[in-house]
Amino acid sequence: MRVVLVGAGNTATVLGKLLIKANHKVTRVISRTPENAKALAELLGTEYGNLNDASYGDADLYIVALQDQIMGNLEGLTALHGKFLAHTAGAIPMDSLKTCTDRYGVFYPLQTLSKYVEHTPEIPFMVDGNTDETLGALLSLANSLSNNVTHANDKQRMGYHVAAVFAANFANHMYALTEIYCQRENIDFKNMVPLINEICKKVNQYSPFLTQTGPAIRNDVMTISRHLENLSQYQDLKYMYVKVTESIMKLHGNR
Repeated sequence: MRVVLVGAGNTATVLGKLLIKANHKVTRVISRTPENAKALAELLGTEYGNLNDASYGDADLYIVALQDQIMGNLEGLTALHGKFLAHTAGAIPMDSLKTCTDRYGVFYPLQTLSKYVEHTPEIPFMVDGNTDETLGALLSLANSLSNNVTHANDKQRMGYHVAAVFAANFANHMYALTEIYCQRENIDFKNMVPLINEICKKVNQYSPFLTQTGPAIRNDVMTISRHLENLSQYQDLKYMYVKVTESIMKLHGNR
């Protein structure tokens, strides 16, 4: 399939690499920042252009991988009018594209993506289309890139997006808070990494509800009190500790 990438950030970069690896052709990279478009185009061995160009060239599919706040202004990009479009956003309705074309869909990669990371992680794709034809084409493309492809409507995709924030963004924030705490206490965060890795391994085999450990699920009030005393000089971390402890206790029936 011949694909134009509208965007040159993390998602576009990873998708571009996957498309080339699967023997598809990226015919052009489009970005509002010429330097970013040029860099990705050179990486993929293709041409590049500006978001305001009158034409993005000929292709079978135009994948729109732009920031969510830009998606509301797509109607003004005349180069997209009448094309087969698919956006990559988890929280934006599919019909947001209907002002540009009558052939559109969603090509949402449910993964944390970074153009600076060399390896390509396993990527589940959540796909939808406004007709059977567009859905079929996007499912076919997704299946050529991944072994994990799901047809997900707007409501389901929003659910996946919210769940991803809890599972990835919030979890990573906890690691960041842990790193900050270790720095403040002059202890080595690296000693936490084996523990983090083990937690991640368990998630692959068991329900996280069943594998919860720690003082909160044991209702170990004495240990919790000692922890809070230790955190008394770090009010931001203490607040988070209290709220998460309360959440664990509530979820597991310990109040």
